[in-house]
Amino acid sequence: MGNSDSKGKVAPEDGEKDKKKYGEPHKYDPTFNGPLKNRSCTDIICCIIFICFMAGMLAVGYYAWGNGNPYKLIYPTDSRGQICGYDTLVKDKPYLFYFDLVDCASTASLIELQCPTTQICVSECPTSNWIGYQQGILYDLPAPAGGPSSVDWSGFICDYDIDPQTSGKSPSDLFLDDECASYYMSSKDLYGRCIPSFIVDVVDAASTFIQDANNQTMVDKFNNTISVADIQEAELVLAAYLSAQDVVEKVFDDFSECWTFMLGGALIGMIYSFIWIVIMRWIAGIMVWLSILIVFILLALGIYCCYAEYDELRSVDSSNIEFEFTTNLSSYLEMKETWLAFTIILGVATLILLLLVIFLFNRIRLAIALIKEGSRAVSSMMFTLLWPIIPFVLELALFAIWIVLAVYLATSGEASYKIATAPSDYPLANGTDCDVTTFDGNSTTAQCIFTAYDGDSNLFRMQVYNLFGLFWIMSFIVALDQIVLAGAFASYYWAFTKPKDIPVFPVSASLWRSLRYHLGSIAFGSFIIAVIKLIRAMLEYLDHKLKGSENKVAEFFLKCMKCCFWCLEKFMKFLNKNAYILIAVYGKNFCTSAKNAFMLLMRNIVRVVVLNKITDFIFFISKLMVTAFIATTSYFFFTGQITWYERYLATYLGSVPTLNYFWIPMIVISLLTYMIASVFFGVYDMAIDTLFLCFLEDLERHDGSAEKPYYMNKELMKIAGAKSKKEKEKNDD
Repeated sequence: MGNSDSKGKVAPEDGEKDKKKYGEPHKYDPTFNGPLKNRSCTDIICCIIFICFMAGMLAVGYYAWGNGNPYKLIYPTDSRGQICGYDTLVKDKPYLFYFDLVDCASTASLIELQCPTTQICVSECPTSNWIGYQQGILYDLPAPAGGPSSVDWSGFICDYDIDPQTSGKSPSDLFLDDECASYYMSSKDLYGRCIPSFIVDVVDAASTFIQDANNQTMVDKFNNTISVADIQEAELVLAAYLSAQDVVEKVFDDFSECWTFMLGGALIGMIYSFIWIVIMRWIAGIMVWLSILIVFILLALGIYCCYAEYDELRSVDSSNIEFEFTTNLSSYLEMKETWLAFTIILGVATLILLLLVIFLFNRIRLAIALIKEGSRAVSSMMFTLLWPIIPFVLELALFAIWIVLAVYLATSGEASYKIATAPSDYPLANGTDCDVTTFDGNSTTAQCIFTAYDGDSNLFRMQVYNLFGLFWIMSFIVALDQIVLAGAFASYYWAFTKPKDIPVFPVSASLWRSLRYHLGSIAFGSFIIAVIKLIRAMLEYLDHKLKGSENKVAEFFLKCMKCCFWCLEKFMKFLNKNAYILIAVYGKNFCTSAKNAFMLLMRNIVRVVVLNKITDFIFFISKLMVTAFIATTSYFFFTGQITWYERYLATYLGSVPTLNYFWIPMIVISLLTYMIASVFFGVYDMAIDTLFLCFLEDLERHDGSAEKPYYMNKELMKIAGAKSKKEKEKNDD
């Protein structure tokens, strides 16, 4: 660890000159023995701002609750913005009927995915096929063969307040003015919308719905023939949705059958995660060194294979093969120079990795020792594994409240209407705002269609405020989780005699200190993360809007900004996490703690990098191992291959259910297990980071003498090269 100078003294690991520019190391304090009890409130102004922001969230929620109506999203809305089956005028008409479904496929994108045809609420969906063109022919025929009296007016489905028989208009005029539907088919209710029945049957049966009893082909209001392909195109999304209904029902049945087994599988995953954390103190070193060994073996095999291929090509006459740039990448593999380059690259990579392992040997050992110590800390304070349940429930509740608030805000505005299917010579273009009450309904093609509920410019600002609230409060909960765990694990490290000196309720004591003194600091750090998240969300919105544009320069700079803010968020989360650790220990404000944490880490930057990369790798492998074990077990269980279960446990726990899709519970259990493992190993990761910072503080504060003894265990002392004062004097002599 240390380097001896000309006088024989042990020089600090990273050099005194390099360390001084990152601040002075902490001095010995005889009164310090862990998280300070006597502390004062920090960042009070930030706490007040956060409380005011929460009051603003309540005000937004009150406004949304008073003006919003989720039924606007649940139930279908007609062309006038009335909610079918809900609003007073259409209370007894719960179904939405489309005048011309073919229009839904032709110009839907022009009006924000709203179907550009007249839509009205009806009391029931039509149960037969009807072609208005026939009635128009009868109307135009002279009496007694035709005329208005010969028309079957009872089959017409028309707009509100339109009586086709007394309107004085011919059927053709009613169809052209979009006052009545020119055709319809036998339909079924699909989530409040009248959808042609044939889409639930085989495709070949569709033709039977397109023709009537007299073999009259179905036509639209312009007398254009409507083919099966036209209807299928208009119903593409709805048909796929309906065809998936059977799958959804089967999946729901599977959930109903085996939800208890899925919860049991998640519980087993939780137990297995805890067991894995406990045994990490014995297998952490094996995992790290075995992984490094496997990497070297793979590199050696790569060098051997590449050199063998080079040697084989060298023995073949390849003088006629000349190097040239080409898009055919396989041609490069026919050249011996390519394999020689691969051999050299792999050889250099192996050499670099070998040198890194040699020079970072003690750092790797330190990381392994800290992982083991983290396992001991978690095992000594079992409640730390249960604590994440509280922030998880808070996060879940916050997300649910945010969803409800967003829905109420989205439905707080007034109904807005836009022009659709307007011809090129029409005064108003497609997508232009219009007033449905004054719109000229006699236009041949243009229509004024309901699109959304907006009209209030403040609604968008409220949605942004609500989104920022989600980011800020969610980051606040995460920060509270980290600072509480940091206080608990710090009390473990600074207990001189373990487990005797460990507080009885370390988590509750840390929670009290955090809520009593440091809500302002938590709000400050989480505010920084929330601002970065909001900027990233805005960049994603701009990227979505600019997709398909030809401005490549703007697209390039936008991607660069997205990358920069992603890196900034990662860095700030790392810095905040370490700042919360020092806040939990010393009780100082956020900025001071962040600066001290940064300086402390920079004075030990090599150790920081090695520890983070090794712990990230270990935790990733551990989570995969836990998830893979549970996923494999659930596969054998739900496929009935675990025979001993039926023999011994089925009587008490229930037989293995017969499922339509055995992979559904398997996937659910795997996802739940991975989430649970992530929570468990998140606690473990916080333990290691806290112990690491305490370890660095321990090295700077103490020298191992009787007056300044180390708090670290003997294994860490040995790896870090920390010796008692007598041992140092002996070495100097």
